[in-house]
Amino acid sequence: MRKIVVYELSSLDGVAEAPDEFFADWDEAMDANLAAVIAAQDAVILGRRSYTEWAQFWPSSQIEPFASFINGVAKYVATSTPLDRDWANATAIEGGLVEFVRDLKQQSGGEIGVHASISVARSLLAADVVDELRLVIAPRIVGRGQRLLEGLPPIRLESIRSDMSPTGYLLVDYRVTR
Repeated sequence: MRKIVVYELSSLDGVAEAPDEFFADWDEAMDANLAAVIAAQDAVILGRRSYTEWAQFWPSSQIEPFASFINGVAKYVATSTPLDRDWANATAIEGGLVEFVRDLKQQSGGEIGVHASISVARSLLAADVVDELRLVIAPRIVGRGQRLLEGLPPIRLESIRSDMSPTGYLLVDYRVTR
């Protein structure tokens, strides 16, 4: 069975919305962490808003290793309307998100990533289909914005890795225990 891996950038107070506003000191350890995360993934689930924003930015981006990955990987978009932007390997999810992801987990392939899409990550966590959380936590308190874990039911996690980058960002991985 494939794993669902939520990879999110977050502030210390849990804000995941607009991380470009509080992630200022990206370093080699963070690059290596991201490269390890995406190396195992061959599919990504995105929400509609993330898809629209990313479809404008990533196709012409030279920011590696993520640009090559996200432009080439299969992208499944949680949306109730047709996709309004073309982007290679992107497909709108037909039917319910949770059912689609449960079915996708049963198919052969690598890990399935959830990147940047806060509402998608919350929905999948609440439905108990996420297997791992991989977080990069900025040494910043933002104070406002959508928090990744807000409104979720209790979920047991097991810490499977934690490191600190040279610029003070926490790289933490958790396994959802059932």
